[in-house]
Amino acid sequence: MNLPSLERLSQSKVLVVGDVMLDRYWYGSVDRISPEAPVPVVRVTREEDRLGGSANVAYNVVTLGAQVSLLSVVGDDDASHQLEALLAQTGITPCLGRDPQLKTTVKLRVIGRQQQLLRADFENAPQTEVLASQTDQFRALLPQHQAILFSDYGKGGLAHVADMIAAARAQGCPVLIDPKGSDYSRYQGATVITPNRAELQEVVGRWTDEQDLLAKAQNLRESLKLDALLLTRSEEGMSLFDAQGVTHVAAQAREVFDVTGAGDTVIATLAALLASGLSLRDALPWANRAGGIVVGKFGTATVSYQELCA
Repeated sequence: MNLPSLERLSQSKVLVVGDVMLDRYWYGSVDRISPEAPVPVVRVTREEDRLGGSANVAYNVVTLGAQVSLLSVVGDDDASHQLEALLAQTGITPCLGRDPQLKTTVKLRVIGRQQQLLRADFENAPQTEVLASQTDQFRALLPQHQAILFSDYGKGGLAHVADMIAAARAQGCPVLIDPKGSDYSRYQGATVITPNRAELQEVVGRWTDEQDLLAKAQNLRESLKLDALLLTRSEEGMSLFDAQGVTHVAAQAREVFDVTGAGDTVIATLAALLASGLSLRDALPWANRAGGIVVGKFGTATVSYQELCA
């Protein structure tokens, strides 16, 4: 199946809902070990902020050429203002609730000699009142979009996800979910969920072979009333389990530089293509290709329409 034209993609609108965060990078040189403890001393020479969490998912959608709205909750702090400044440069339509009690999630990565030496996370959970108002805003935004993408990072931003899924499905809108945790019951009725191997094993247990995996995946899919389950398998590619059975795509052979955010790129590509009218099975090879491209880049990154076509 050919990729939809850029013109067709540009008419497609995806609503991304989930936990936004700021990805902060400190780059530096490592020349010595600290005399205080057996750790490297990083002399920081450059700092960079990037969109993280569901904001990175939305950025992937818009980079591909589709339109995107981003529904989330942030604090009233420096990190939230920096996030808004970054969003303003992208073409993403932000719909951000503000909770003064919330610390906007920041993931700080310290990089030395082209590798991550340390990650520090700054976060807390949002207030339930702000999340309840988010559900009302979701219902207002829903009719303007052709696909809904829930990006769950387990930070509390999707407390009412079951209600939102039901509302979207009632309008016939495809719902894609990047899941978190061991309880998938709240994702019931979605179009597709996209766990990786470790995430799926946390829910269904380990599998002994491909036949065992097929049985476990299909049992989970049917119990949750999902149209499909997409298992992302790193170097083993991807497997899509649906009512027709299973279809597998091999990984795109390339040098892996950094897997950060690869799952974001895969689900964002799927959502943009579903919004433009492709089926899951037709969109799958393109999402796999996009994931293969983005692991060759450093940190949270995106893939353009031109790169996908190349």
